[in-house]
Amino acid sequence: MSHLELLLPGEADLLIRGLRSFPLREMGSGGWNQQHENLEKLNMQAILDATASQDEPIQELLVTHGKIPTLVEELIAVEMWKQKVFPVLCRLEDFKPQNTFPIYIVVHHEASIINLLETVFFHKKVCESAEDTVLDLVDYCHRKLTLLVARSGHSGPPEDNESQYSTPMQELQKQAELMEFEIALKALSVLRYITDCVNRQWSVPQTMQLVHSKCTQCLHPVCWFLSPGKLQQFEGGCWQTVAPPEQQKLSKLDGQVWIALYNLLLSPEARARYCLTSFAKGQLLKLRAFLTDTLLDQLPNLADLQGFLAHLALAEPQPPKKDLVLEQIPEIWERLEQENRGKWQAIAKHQLRHVFSPSEQDLRLQARRWAETYRLDVLEAVAPERPRCAYCSTEASKRCSRCQNEWYCCRECQVKHWEKHRKACVRTAQGDRAK
Repeated sequence: MSHLELLLPGEADLLIRGLRSFPLREMGSGGWNQQHENLEKLNMQAILDATASQDEPIQELLVTHGKIPTLVEELIAVEMWKQKVFPVLCRLEDFKPQNTFPIYIVVHHEASIINLLETVFFHKKVCESAEDTVLDLVDYCHRKLTLLVARSGHSGPPEDNESQYSTPMQELQKQAELMEFEIALKALSVLRYITDCVNRQWSVPQTMQLVHSKCTQCLHPVCWFLSPGKLQQFEGGCWQTVAPPEQQKLSKLDGQVWIALYNLLLSPEARARYCLTSFAKGQLLKLRAFLTDTLLDQLPNLADLQGFLAHLALAEPQPPKKDLVLEQIPEIWERLEQENRGKWQAIAKHQLRHVFSPSEQDLRLQARRWAETYRLDVLEAVAPERPRCAYCSTEASKRCSRCQNEWYCCRECQVKHWEKHRKACVRTAQGDRAK
């Protein structure tokens, strides 16, 4: 156990036992919010345990109590809420929230769950405990990879100029867009851990064929961009400038893609069930362009993949199989859609009246509860790396004394960044005083 302990073992056991699936209509309700807070505590404790490289009771308890399928269902449910209910909610004429914090919590719920799954799925027994819902999780990851590939056409990282967002809802929608990108990257990591188990328990050829294609496309530069005179890469939860000597270094995200492809293409069971059509062959052979000597020096195992592709180039495509094939298919998304089809507007109106129109007293109570959940010492401990200066991106040690949100390496950078930071800083400080 790490020196920081957010939850005692008995507390963690109680919180995990109480995890359950909520209907879309109840998202944002009192009981749902309590579970979201519990998930955040479990999430932070799991990261603390993994960082300390000691016993990890959170993943053990999730397996013991059979709660991984519950997390997968909650993950897909909140994804559906964001796609089906949230847009309807925003279009309602009487939807004019003075405070978007309750809605942000629901939007953020997906990121919380996928982050917890990314932390615990490193252990194969956690992955195996997903049972049949692993098919739904693979399907979910495939949808996220599709979004990630679609984003590769963008010229650069999302802009963070706050002045262009005049209303709280515009700011919330922009935050949701930025969050979607990070969720997709975490889904990529989860998918990579699932591929470690493809020999052991599952063989899902049809879905995995789609994953092959999307992973191949993910090797295109979706996590970095060029701007005048520099290259920036998404690493450690933020965009960072990459020095010229480091630009040939394999990033963690690219490494996840290559390991996933290696597991899928060189797995005997997956290869035995893979239907090698002309299109599939063409997609896979595109990988050869990326297998440079520099890459092979960093991941020597990819030499086996290079040999497989050389053999594949000479192989004839397989004719479509005409045998009767029985295959399990993901069902959570389809089931939830059937249960709620035609009810999206009714759900949105119900949540507008009973969930997203809190009183001032309710907001203050919720703010106090979140202040207790997000302890500053714990947040700093679970950060992926040392904070970076908001102005020059170098390692920072000084924090804005008013809002406590931004970091700086020196006083000069803080002064230069003040014109951009002022609006958010004043708003945050006023919100803290209101609590």
